[in-house]
Amino acid sequence: MKKILTRIVNGEVLSREETRLIIHNIVDGQYNTVQISSLLTGLIMRGIKVDELLGLCDGLIETGQPVDFAPHKVIDIVGTGGDEKNTFNISTCACLVVAGAGYHVAKHGNYAATSTSGASNVMEQHGIKFTADTDKLRHSMDVCHFAYLHAPLFAHGMKSVAPVRKQLQIPTCFNLLGPLVNPCRPAYQLLGVANLNQMRLYSSVYEKLGIGYGIVNSIDGYDEISLTGNFKVKANSMEKIFRPADIGMPAVRPEELFGGKTVEEAAEIFDSILENRSTESRKNVVLANAAFAIKVIERDKDIAECLAIARESLESGRALACLKKYVELNG
Repeated sequence: MKKILTRIVNGEVLSREETRLIIHNIVDGQYNTVQISSLLTGLIMRGIKVDELLGLCDGLIETGQPVDFAPHKVIDIVGTGGDEKNTFNISTCACLVVAGAGYHVAKHGNYAATSTSGASNVMEQHGIKFTADTDKLRHSMDVCHFAYLHAPLFAHGMKSVAPVRKQLQIPTCFNLLGPLVNPCRPAYQLLGVANLNQMRLYSSVYEKLGIGYGIVNSIDGYDEISLTGNFKVKANSMEKIFRPADIGMPAVRPEELFGGKTVEEAAEIFDSILENRSTESRKNVVLANAAFAIKVIERDKDIAECLAIARESLESGRALACLKKYVELNG
């Protein structure tokens, strides 16, 4: 570790293989907390590079529990978090809309860090029991086109650095890893980021991973398509700034996206959308995110077609049926 820290202090970049091995060594207990703290601080101060992030990602997946959904090619919709907007569970709701439309979705999530309700909070509120049982998850994917992967059950390496991260009390490179360590290694991902610097970093990562991707950022700082103003989308074959009107939707006021003060309130908002009784603003935001996720899979379809597919899934009740069946299988 002394050599590694010296290189980082000197501004040198580690290779993907070196950072992959660092994770294995952390999990094996080869470094003490002071060394791990110095590593995380050094990387965040210097700025982590693409291959370093990829190596950490490789190591976390290799030291965790994998999930294989083959032959299904699945998509995940996820945000980096940290935008401090306390929105309702937009990406999780969009996942169920996409699943209701017949696509296979593996949602990787956790409890809330900066908002009222994270993906795991809203799933748990519906009585879902988290599992790492591959057979059970595969059955859910086959039947519902949806599976929920509660992150702590899979990324064992995260536990090894959790005490240090808690004591540091500042964001580290591990905050960037959450969206990248889905244990099923999805073929597609729609990622929401809170700023354009993150968009550039993750687009380089996805290009090296060779997966179908879309990265979205609302210019006013949301890590999803908020419809509160212009938003940027960067994908395998597209980079464009959209206005809400460009996709046929009115602008939304920020207060309309508030996620509630309690998990119970957040769950009620979530249910109201899937039951097609929510405000138009909430519904439209979910449809917009679901549509761009579908666009990641269906590159040849225009966004109007993808919106129509998402709308039909929600308004027909298929998205809600997907959730109900998943609760039945995993409650």
